[in-house]
Amino acid sequence: MSEENSQYTFENETYRKTYWHTCSHVLAQAVKRLYPEVKLAIGPSIDNGFYYDLDSPFPFTPEIMEQIEGEMRKICKEKLKLERFELPRAEAVKFMEEKGEPYKVELINDLPEDAVISFYKQGEFTDLCAGPHLDSTGRIKGNAIKLTACNAAYWRGDSSRQTLQRIYGVAFPRKDELDEYLARIEEAKKRDHRKLGKELGLFMLRDEGPGFPFFLPKGMVLKNTLLDYWRQVHKKYGYLEISTPIILNRQLWERSGHWDHYKQNMYTTVIDGEDYAIKPMNCPGGMLVYASEPHSYRDLPLRVGEIGLVHRHELSGALHGLFRVRCFSQDDAHVFMTRDQMKDVIQETVRLFDEVYSTFGLSYTIELSTMPEDHIGTVEEWERNQEILKNAITDMGKDFVINEGDGAFYGPKLDFHLADSLGRTWQCGTIQLDSQLPERFELEYVGEDGQKHRPVMIHRVVLGSIERFIGVITEHFAGAFPTWLAPVQVKVLPITDRAGGYAKEISAALDAQGFRVEVDERNEKIGKKIREATMEKIPYMLVVGDRDIENQTVSVRHRSGEDLGAMSLDAFAALLKEAVDTKAKN
Repeated sequence: MSEENSQYTFENETYRKTYWHTCSHVLAQAVKRLYPEVKLAIGPSIDNGFYYDLDSPFPFTPEIMEQIEGEMRKICKEKLKLERFELPRAEAVKFMEEKGEPYKVELINDLPEDAVISFYKQGEFTDLCAGPHLDSTGRIKGNAIKLTACNAAYWRGDSSRQTLQRIYGVAFPRKDELDEYLARIEEAKKRDHRKLGKELGLFMLRDEGPGFPFFLPKGMVLKNTLLDYWRQVHKKYGYLEISTPIILNRQLWERSGHWDHYKQNMYTTVIDGEDYAIKPMNCPGGMLVYASEPHSYRDLPLRVGEIGLVHRHELSGALHGLFRVRCFSQDDAHVFMTRDQMKDVIQETVRLFDEVYSTFGLSYTIELSTMPEDHIGTVEEWERNQEILKNAITDMGKDFVINEGDGAFYGPKLDFHLADSLGRTWQCGTIQLDSQLPERFELEYVGEDGQKHRPVMIHRVVLGSIERFIGVITEHFAGAFPTWLAPVQVKVLPITDRAGGYAKEISAALDAQGFRVEVDERNEKIGKKIREATMEKIPYMLVVGDRDIENQTVSVRHRSGEDLGAMSLDAFAALLKEAVDTKAKN
């Protein structure tokens, strides 16, 4: 494909967004044709398609959505030319008033005085829009359009304003691409961690604590196994584990800058007449730990990690299973170092990330987030630290993209976006380079010259929110966790009551070796026991009957349906141990 033609494919983000933006206008035109009384609000492209917000006197039912979809296909077949024109403000307002579109009038009135007010016309339909758009509705493949959902949305995101209906849609240049996308969506629904969390007994969410998840016994096994692995890896890389208080006073948060820059997301309280905050992150406590004793250059780099429980005030509408909660455990770690150690420490941290993510079969891309408007420190410091991050990962042969203005308020950062088995991406790991908090907390070390110096530091998480990471890997593995991570690794299934005692002996022997085992003692047919154990995603099933008792064997089945045959208990225990020790992904 030539470079010129490649501009007009979905590989080109600009073209993809333009295509979807034009689809949103086709959606609005279809609605106005069918239901002229509906008022238009806004209709942008988004990361996975497009939407249009509409003020309708009736709900958009599935039947109505099908009618709108059909009309969109007609508009695409009509190959209507999109024509751009501009109007002075007064004429633009009058134009939309005559069309009976009050939301468009409000948008025009709120534009800056020097704004260019542009419109796009396609057939009988005209919309206020800055563009860009395709040149014709005929560029859109009508049979590759799908309206996917309709939800409530507030006008301009303000809960005190009019409640609108937001119709979501997606479209592709070819029908097979739409089919593939819809198949992925259906698979994602099956893997939804909220659904699997309930079915597998991992966690629950209650109205008594919105955004505050409850972990159930099997969920706690999963969580603790994950944390045990975290501790093993971090011990290997020389980290020391600490724990800092969940509530600290206002002065500390003012000193760190969080009170000024993050207060709207913090839960606060008053103790003995003094303001306190429940920690939204672990960093200030880590500063106090470093400052609690003198340090020499020989101590650096000093690696300190914490599985800290943090609380952040999230809007109720943003809460989503384990992905967005108000209370979570964060694997914060801080590395204090000299300036000439910065590059080596960053690269060492990336290698740690590589080891962890590869264990779960997760690939990643890296984003370098630069100085935001709301920041502390000089521009020179920011530019120097950004350059250090760039050089560190470039020298490792890793690519990155720039995310302008999205750094932490105290420093630039590398964000690691993990790709799961469905190709979806999740931002989990981050490495934040900080020379500001050591200054604010007056941290020091004694250098080789015998003088006091200021260390620099990185803030970093590899899993991020433990709860969110559990949600990610639940969907990544579709609940079929690798054997080493599975809450129950083995289920023993006696065929008859006579085999019940032998099943318990097997369970006790495996339990004594540290494996997680259950026995299904119910008086049910073996086929039903196998089906239910498979649905519970348990890696191995041991079917035992009279012959197994006689031969002192177990008949082994994998949850994939593979029959591994009869073997001695010692042979099975060795197989199980290898799967756990190597952290095999099956």
